[in-house]
Amino acid sequence: MNNGGISFTSDIRVRYAETDGMRVVYHGNYLTYFEEARTNLFRTIGVVYSEIEKTGVYLVVLEAHVKYRRSAVYDDVLHVKAMLAELSSMKLTVNYEITRNNDSEILITGQTVHAFTNALSGRPIRPPKNYLELIEKYF
Repeated sequence: MNNGGISFTSDIRVRYAETDGMRVVYHGNYLTYFEEARTNLFRTIGVVYSEIEKTGVYLVVLEAHVKYRRSAVYDDVLHVKAMLAELSSMKLTVNYEITRNNDSEILITGQTVHAFTNALSGRPIRPPKNYLELIEKYF
């Protein structure tokens, strides 16, 4: 199944601790921003990480890609948009776009690929039916 139809935008103000000596966001922090937007996206559709983990299932990151176009700096308000992009029998893909304040210029794009795994064995499993039903509605 392709072409997810839901997105969620999280607003994040860049903290000084997230920058380097030039007040530019340290590149690794964009993955943290992706995580916040993805967590909020999943929460809006009823897929809450802490609830998944209580059932003995983890939703792990298999791949992470970031394309840096322009830098964000200290005190910028970033709009981090997470979009469901693809769902297969074993993987879930989320795309991201980061813009600054009210500017429509895209600073950062990215993608993460996830799999549901058994918490004890770490082996991939099919998404639990109740979570699959929540996600499938958007494809």
